[in-house]
Amino acid sequence: MDAEITYLELKNTALQEFPDIVVSASILRGPLNVAKSLRLFLIDNSFLEVWISGKKYSYHWQRTDEKIYRHDNAPHKKHKHIKTFPKHFHDGSEGNVKESNLSDNPTIAIRYFLKFIRTNMS
Repeated sequence: MDAEITYLELKNTALQEFPDIVVSASILRGPLNVAKSLRLFLIDNSFLEVWISGKKYSYHWQRTDEKIYRHDNAPHKKHKHIKTFPKHFHDGSEGNVKESNLSDNPTIAIRYFLKFIRTNMS
């Protein structure tokens, strides 16, 4: 599926289904105005950035207290011991890595992660 269409669908899902935590959303663009990622701005001044390229993905929540939460499937060799490799979850920091069962379906994945964010906002 085309990145532009995917990001538009995820943007609409976030704005329509999570208006209590999502303030606004922007598709970030690279050279030649190509859709690069989706950034969701949240009520606590944090943001969620979603990057999808083929089968690779990253759902990265950056909080104002510098904590990060990210589901991604980059095949880092240092995470080979994780049962769900290459899928993994950075839980609060780059170094605290756990299993990730995030769906490969972007719409299901963003719903799951926005529910996680809603529950864990401070």
